[in-house]
Amino acid sequence: MGIDYNRIRSLTAREVIAALTRDGFYFIRQKGSHQRYGHADGRRATVAPHGGGDTFTIKTLKSIIETQARWTEDDLRRLKLLA
Repeated sequence: MGIDYNRIRSLTAREVIAALTRDGFYFIRQKGSHQRYGHADGRRATVAPHGGGDTFTIKTLKSIIETQARWTEDDLRRLKLLA
């Protein structure tokens, strides 16, 4: 069973960055609007907050959550991104 992205479709860049920070990610650098975050275990995630209140498309969320941060549904619950 995969992650139900319809339940987290309204995440803003600010919320994603806060969750990354809670999970141990730290700011590495910024180039233009793209902010790069790293984790001690080698994971890296890039977030482009074009507007603090803008939400991401499901495709972008999937990339950040599954491919870059490698979060599971349990991780999303722990980080309070899922109810």
